[in-house]
Amino acid sequence: MKLSGNTILITGGGSGIGLAFAERFIKAGNTVIVCGRRESVLQDAFG
Repeated sequence: MKLSGNTILITGGGSGIGLAFAERFIKAGNTVIVCGRRESVLQDAFG
């Protein structure tokens, strides 16, 4: 299985397990699209 170079969509990525997955996938060299209910939480998490 190819673990880098993918485009990944994560919902609920502003906190908790969604944020942890997003960070891991980014570190592994993937393009990550993160969605969430609160823009302020996403801004705090990803700047």
